[in-house]
Order: sequence, then C-alpha cells, then structure tokens
Amino acid sequence: MNFLRTIWELFLEALYPSRCPVCNRILPGRKLRICPVCGGSFHLIEEHYCLKCGKPVPEMEEYCVDCKERKREFCQGRGVFLYNMQMKNSLLRYKYYGSREYGRYYAEEIFRHVGTQIKHWKPDVLVPVPMTRRKKRIRGFNQAEDLAEKIGELLQIPVAAGLAVKKKETKSQKKLNAAERMGNLKDAFVITESVQGLKILIVDDVYTTGSTIETLAGCLKESGAGEIYFVTLCIGQL
Repeated sequence: MNFLRTIWELFLEALYPSRCPVCNRILPGRKLRICPVCGGSFHLIEEHYCLKCGKPVPEMEEYCVDCKERKREFCQGRGVFLYNMQMKNSLLRYKYYGSREYGRYYAEEIFRHVGTQIKHWKPDVLVPVPMTRRKKRIRGFNQAEDLAEKIGELLQIPVAAGLAVKKKETKSQKKLNAAERMGNLKDAFVITESVQGLKILIVDDVYTTGSTIETLAGCLKESGAGEIYFVTLCIGQL
C-alpha cells in the first residue's frame, strides 16, 4: 500500500506540481508548502491586534475603532496574515486561476498560529461563509468551504458546509463603504438546519470591514446559535 501511495503521489506531482503561494514557482516536492526563499514573506499578525475582531491596532490599544463604536454579533475572531498586496495576489491565484493547492498551506498556517485559540473557543462546528450556487459553479469551488474542510481535518472539528446558504446574488463588496456593505448583504443568508445552542466558528478567507461575518453571525444568532467566533486567513488594516 505504501508503494502504491508513493507512486500515486509521484503521479500527482508530475501532473499537478505544487507551487509556492508567494512567488508561484514550482516547489521541489509535495511536502513543501512554500519555497525556502519566500518563507516569512506574508506579514503575520502576532501581537497588537484588536481583542474582539483581530485587526491590527496601535501598541497601546486593546480594540479597533469599529469594535469600540459598535456592538458585535460575534464573540471574538482572529486573522492570521495582514491583507496586503502579496496576500491579495496569492488569493487571486487561489480563487480564480486554479492554484487550489495553496489551500493546504493556508489551512496549516491557520492551524499553526491560531489553532490553540480555536481549541480554547471549543466550537461544535465550522461554518464556511457560503456563496450562491451560480457563483460557486462559475468559480468551481468555494474558497471558504475549502479552508474550513482543511482546518476541520487538522483540528478534528466537523464542518457544516450547507448549514448556511447564500440565497441571493449581491454586488461586489470591494468598492462599497461599511454601511453599503451591510445593506448589500441584507437578507442574503438563510440557515437550513437547527443551530440551537451551538458554538459556531465561521470560516472565511478575508476580513476587511467585517460586514459579511457580522451579517452571517447575526443570522445564526437569530436562528438560535450560542457563541459565535470566526477565523480568517487574512485581515485588513484600519
């Protein structure tokens, strides 16, 4: 069996060589997730982050401006990397240009840097931020679902990919302000199963204004969920 597994891995490596999520060069072997030259290229958020949403904050601050000024639907959240140009380019290749092997590196970094925090939260289930069927069909996969499945495998936490459904198409959030983003997502999500009393960890790739996480968390709470947390691969600056 080990021999057959080795042959299969060599076949996959020849057919779909793994690439570095930073420079996109082919990696020397499937066990590597990032090339030695690019290791540490992404900006890790290790300290001075908002104790509520995980955004970077000045050294003497405990909460970001948004979390100081508004009540959040979630209990707490964390992002692993800063959402800068390098991370943006990496995610573009992952989501739109077929570099889905990056997902394993992303999930392992989330596990490595915030896995202990996730275990402390003790979520009953992981819920990826959903996308509409049409968008998923066009893209070929849901990146949040892909990350959730890999994180769930590493942490041994079940994933409920169909628990939350996005029932309507929305405008791109990129060029909208915070208020417009919330309005854009109004009534976008529906919960399809009982979540009564469950501790839920929402999984997504990027957190910027937090509108998507906030809206989904509110929807889950209205359906009876208990504590709600979130984790994202990267998070925007103030």
